Amino acid sequence: MTLNPLTADLINDLKIQLSKDVLGEVSAGYLEDPRGNYTGTAACLARPRTLQDASTILQFCNTHKIAVIPYGGGTGLVRGQVGDMDPAPLILSVERLNDIGDVDTANATLTVGAGAILADIQAVADKAGMVFPLSLASEGSCRIGGNLATNAGGVQVLRYGNTRDLCLGVQAILPDGEVFHDLKGLRKDNTGYDLRNLLIGSEGSLALITAATLKLFPKPVEQATAVATIESPAQGVELLKTVQAQLSGLVSSFELIHGTGLEFLRETLPDIRLPFAQAPQWMVLIEVAGGQGSNLDTRLFDVLGQAVEDALIDDVLVAQNLQQRGEFWNMREHIPLANRNIGAVYSHDISVPISSISAFIDAGIQAIADLGDMRVNCFGHLGDGNLHFNVFPAQGRDRSDYSDLRLTVKKTVHDLVHSFGGSVSAEHGIGRLKTDDLETYGDATGLKMMRVIKGALDPNGIMNPQVIIKG
Repeated sequence: MTLNPLTADLINDLKIQLSKDVLGEVSAGYLEDPRGNYTGTAACLARPRTLQDASTILQFCNTHKIAVIPYGGGTGLVRGQVGDMDPAPLILSVERLNDIGDVDTANATLTVGAGAILADIQAVADKAGMVFPLSLASEGSCRIGGNLATNAGGVQVLRYGNTRDLCLGVQAILPDGEVFHDLKGLRKDNTGYDLRNLLIGSEGSLALITAATLKLFPKPVEQATAVATIESPAQGVELLKTVQAQLSGLVSSFELIHGTGLEFLRETLPDIRLPFAQAPQWMVLIEVAGGQGSNLDTRLFDVLGQAVEDALIDDVLVAQNLQQRGEFWNMREHIPLANRNIGAVYSHDISVPISSISAFIDAGIQAIADLGDMRVNCFGHLGDGNLHFNVFPAQGRDRSDYSDLRLTVKKTVHDLVHSFGGSVSAEHGIGRLKTDDLETYGDATGLKMMRVIKGALDPNGIMNPQVIIKG
C-alpha cells in the first residue's frame, strides 16, 4: 500500500479544521522506545481533546493516505508506537482524551477516556471502595488506550484475566473517521460479531480506541502475601496446584522469580530490600485475597507450612504487615529496571502451557549455554504460563559484545517456545518487532483472516502500518 507524505501544506490544511493547539511539533520523547533501542520518525504530532477532532484527523489522513501511529503512554516494548517509516507518519496521541467518569457502583463499571493513566483509574476505583485489578510496573505512566490496544496482562491475570477480560465496551474511530459507539457496559450482549474484542489487542492497526467502559470488582478486605524459596520451577508448578486447590478462587498472583534477577537487583539497585539474606536459585511470590472473615494469613501460612513438610518449598516468609507486603512487591516490580540497568542481549515475552514450564526453562537455559557465555534471567507470571526469558551478557561483559548473536538468541528461544506449543508474544503484543515471528510461527489460515480484516477496515493501510501484519 502506497502512502503519501504529510507536507507542510497538508498540515496547514488540517490545522484549519481542528481546534486550537491540536497539532504541533514532535518532541524526542514520542520517538523513542522505553529500552532506548529504537528511534522513530514523525512529520507531526496530534493531541486532540475531543472526539470530533480525533475523527477529523483520521478522516483527513485516510483521504490523503497519510500514515497514522496511535500513541498512548509510550511504554510499549515491541515498537508498536515507534515507526521509522518513510514517508514520516502523523503521531496521534490520546493523552488529552483522559476523562474519568463516575463509578457506577450498581453496575460495577467505570467509563474512561483512552488517555487516562492506569494508576489514576485505579485510584478512582479505590476511592469508590472498588478495584480495577489491571496492575503493571508501568501503571504510573501507561494509558488505558495502550493497555487495551495490546491486551496487556500484568500480575493479576491469574484471577481477573487480561485487559480484554476487564473491558465491557469501547468507543473507537475507524480509519475513515466514523465512530463506533459501544460503551453500554453490558455483561450480556449477543448481537452479532464481537467487535469490541476484535479492536482490543489490535495494537491500533484497525481503529483508534478513544474510550472504554471498564469492569470493577469489590475491593478485597483481606490479603495475604508470601515469598517462598524453591529448588526448581517444577516445584513451583506443584506448589501452584497445591495453593489453588487449597485456596480455590482466592489466588490473585503467583510470580516466579529467578536468582539471577535478585543478583541484578543487588548489583544495580542495592536500596531494594530483598526478603532473604542469600539469594535462592528460585523463588515464588504468592498473593491471595478475599472478603471479610477469610482468615487468609492463617490459611496461607498453613498451606505453605504443609508445603515445607512435603518438601515443595525450602523456606517461606508471610508478610506480617502492609510495609512488608509492599517490600515483596517492590522487589518484583523493580526486576525489569534492574534488567535494563544490566542491558539484555535479548528479551523475550513468551508463554507455554503451565505443564511444560519446567521442561521449557531447563531446555532454554541449556540452549543459551550452548550458544556462549551468557546469563539467563527467567521470571514472570507462573500462574498463567507467561515468562520473561531474558538473556544477558556474562558478568564483566557488555551486551554490545554479543551483537552478532542477538538474532540467533531470539530464534533459538522462539523455536523452542514453538516446539512446546507456546506463543512468542504473551502480553506485550506483536508491534513492529515481531512481525517476522508472526509470519514464521503463526497459523497460516489465521494470518489470512487477519489480512482480510485489516483490508476490510483499513483499505488504505493508514493505521499503524507494519504493525502485526507485515507489508
